[in-house]
Amino acid sequence: MSFLKSLTLAILATLFLTYVFGVGLLELMNVNVMMDGEAIEPLKAIGVSALVVVVLVVISLAIILSVFGGLIFIGLMLLGSIAMLTLGVFWPIILIAIAIWLLSRPKNTKQPA
Repeated sequence: MSFLKSLTLAILATLFLTYVFGVGLLELMNVNVMMDGEAIEPLKAIGVSALVVVVLVVISLAIILSVFGGLIFIGLMLLGSIAMLTLGVFWPIILIAIAIWLLSRPKNTKQPA
């Protein structure tokens, strides 16, 4: 199935399901959406409800990402500061260990025959 055909079918299925579930929910709960004192038709009511839900989802996604993003940033800053502290405290020992390793490794002095 081509991409365009799949996309078209997905859009049509989403619109159909939104309309069916929206009308069913409005009739089940006996909800009338009012604008300027007039009840609006079900299709417009579903559209307004869907728009409100999308806005709420985007706002909640922004809040969630900012909270978890902040927690991840704080965690990475803590790990980085611990690593820098460890390196800052032990750098003389690491430097001496590297110097001893460089001076004590065996030398290959093979002479060409």
